[in-house]
Parts: sequence; C-alpha cells; structure tokens
Amino acid sequence: MNSAHADRSNTLFLSPGDVAGIVCRQGVATALRGLAAYIRQDFLRWTQFDKSARLAAHSPDGVIELMPIADADTYTFKYVNGHPKNTTRGLSTVMAFGVLADVATGLPLMISELTLTTALRTAATSVVAASALARPNSRVMALIGNGAQSEFQALAFHHLIGIDEIRLFDIDARATAKLMRNLQNNPDCATLRLVVCNSIREAVRGSDIITTVTADKTNATIITADMLEPGMHINGVGGDCPGKTEIHSDVLRAAKVFVEYEPQTRIEGDLQHLPADFVVTELWQVLSGSQTGREHAAQITMFDSVGFAMEDFSALRYVHDLAQSMHLGSGIALIPQLNDPKDLYQLIRPVAVVEPRTRDSVLAFDGCETA
Repeated sequence: MNSAHADRSNTLFLSPGDVAGIVCRQGVATALRGLAAYIRQDFLRWTQFDKSARLAAHSPDGVIELMPIADADTYTFKYVNGHPKNTTRGLSTVMAFGVLADVATGLPLMISELTLTTALRTAATSVVAASALARPNSRVMALIGNGAQSEFQALAFHHLIGIDEIRLFDIDARATAKLMRNLQNNPDCATLRLVVCNSIREAVRGSDIITTVTADKTNATIITADMLEPGMHINGVGGDCPGKTEIHSDVLRAAKVFVEYEPQTRIEGDLQHLPADFVVTELWQVLSGSQTGREHAAQITMFDSVGFAMEDFSALRYVHDLAQSMHLGSGIALIPQLNDPKDLYQLIRPVAVVEPRTRDSVLAFDGCETA
C-alpha cells in the first residue's frame, strides 16, 4: 500500500452495515472465494511478515486479545474477545474490530468492524486448509457446534470445497434449528442436504470432514479417537485459548497435524495438551510446496486452527480494497489535522476573540466550543 496515495484528512471507517453491504453486493459465495484467495496469497508470502503470538488478557468469563502483524508496507491489528456467557446478556460471544495502517507513516488508513469479517475469514481459512489437506472427493461434513460461526463454515465448505451433505449437532437444539432455518431460506443452498443428528458420534460417522466450532471455555473432548475413520480430515476451530480445547489428545496422536503459527498454537490450540516435541507442520509450508500435506487417502489429517493475525491482515486488505471500489464507508477524523505538525498545542491554544458589541477581548480556544 503506497503511503503517497493515502488520504491524510480522514480514516476510512467501515461499520457492520458497510461490511454486510460488501458481502451482499457480491454474494456470500463470491465473498468467501475472494477472502480465501487473499488468505492463500498471504500464506504464500509467509516469510515476509513480522509475526508474533497474540497478546491475551484472561478472566474467568473469557478472554480479550490483540493480534498484530505487519509486512513492509502495511500494519494491522485486531481487537477481539471470546466470552461464552455473553449470549445470556444479549451480547455476541465474539466481538471484534481492526485497524489497517501505513507502515511508512504510521497513518491509520482504516478502522473496520471485524465481528462479521472474522466469521467469514475463519471459514475461508478452513477451506484453504481443507483444500490442501482433505481428500479431494470429500462430500460429507459433520458440523459440531451450530452457533454464530456455523453458517459461514457450512457455506464455505459447500461452495468452495463441494460438500453436499452436512450432518449437524449441538447440545442446544435451538442453535441447530437456527442454522437449519438460515440455510434452508438461502437459495444458494438448494442442493445442500442438512441432516440433524442426535449425538456427536452419529454426526461424525461416515463423514469425510469433521468441523468443530464449539464455544465453551473448557478442556472438552468432543471428538475421541474411537470416532475416527480412515481418511478423515478434522477442522478444529473452537479450541483457541489456554484451557479451551475440543479434541482428545489421542486424536492428534492418530493424525498428521497442521497449524497456522506453531508458537501460538502450542499455547492455545488442542496442541496444548501434547509435549513440545510433538511434530506439527505449518500450513504455509504445505501451500508453498516445501512440505507434504496428506500423504495417502487413508491418512487422518487435522488442522488445529486457532486463528492467526495474518488471516485478519488478509481480511482487512480485502474489505479495504472492496470498500474503495464500491465507495462504501465513511471518513472519521481519528487523527488531528495540524497546520504545523510540530505544534499539537494549537488544538487548545487560547486566542483573543473580540465581541462585536462591546469590542472587549475574551479568551476562547482553537479546538473548543465557546458559549
């Protein structure tokens, strides 16, 4: 991103409505395909990024995280929380926003909602991984956890991978009913078969891909080794912070495991239960051809996905590019505009104001309202 072309008067602001507008104008399938392309492109230049694990503040009720990353031109960060009890308070479990800035100047070019965008980029990342790791003829997926991210995972795997049957399970029947209603009312899902199952085991049986997207902050083991069948690919999405897992450690031992950024996944993923010398492969290595993904059709593969800052970098690039081409968003005065950039005090400097009737001088301020 060239700083010479940056708008220095305002920062572009994208509201949830603006991002929804980007998605609706294209259609969900096209938006997911575009996001996946940006994410894959950035994975292929993995070594160009200044990377670090995210910074997390944990509490008994959840976690708040900052996720920074940069390349030579662009810096981004995401603020995101994870509070499983929020739905009882009328709030989303996950809420997020992000900033995209110019490295050459530090100027924040855009601030954007990332709650909807995170769900989209997570689903897009899932299919980027599955395209490289799952069997090419995969057609049946078990979707365990039918909450806020489930529709996006279902749509991404249906449209980008070719999944034509999804087997659903959630401990909350209302969540499954919500997912069924949303997908059945979507004309783009006319050929997608949805099967409601009575247990995880029933949903998993006969599936080519297992996607887990549960929210409880607990060391759960919803998938166990006795559920595995030859050739399965496991897309573990819900385990994403210390003390929050979904997959039994024996499943990881039975699979070839792939991760986004190993230092972060060892702390936050299902991988946290295994020793430091347990071998994993970073996804970028498979995409670039430097490492092998699936070695044979009967092999069990697992993508221990915790979400990484680079994926949000890709998503922010994507919505920034589309917002500009679609003329969406609004400008906000986030940074002071100074006549003299060395004189910040000018914003509050007192100046003499002459009242027209009395010709008396009184003090006002450049940057403040006066009565």
